[in-house]
Amino acid sequence: MPKHSVISVIDDDPSVRGATSNLLASYGYLVHAFASAEEFLSAAELTETSCVITDVQMSLMSGIDLLRHMRSLGHRMPFIFITAFPDDAVRARAIEAGGICFLAKPFATASLIKCLTIALSRSGGTPA
Repeated sequence: MPKHSVISVIDDDPSVRGATSNLLASYGYLVHAFASAEEFLSAAELTETSCVITDVQMSLMSGIDLLRHMRSLGHRMPFIFITAFPDDAVRARAIEAGGICFLAKPFATASLIKCLTIALSRSGGTPA
């Protein structure tokens, strides 16, 4: 399944974005990385994305706002949230908005891969 799954990683921290992208690529996923929600929304890769892994707190548009915006446009791909500031209220909002997982940075590789496996199994691994 991984070779058909396109993962978009959105994080305003270049080191997290790079490390997460490299990790997923090492598992055989095709990965596109974006520095902001706005960059992702204007990218051609948006329509081929099977799953989004996004930071919660970003400067202009948060990860949760991005998820809500994507749903309003009819996109149904799963979202996995990552954050350096884990908070129960934010976790609740992320899951309520439709997030599959909520991981605190730094997260374990096994946790991310487990979330991704769950997310792709729910979506069939294809863009929505």
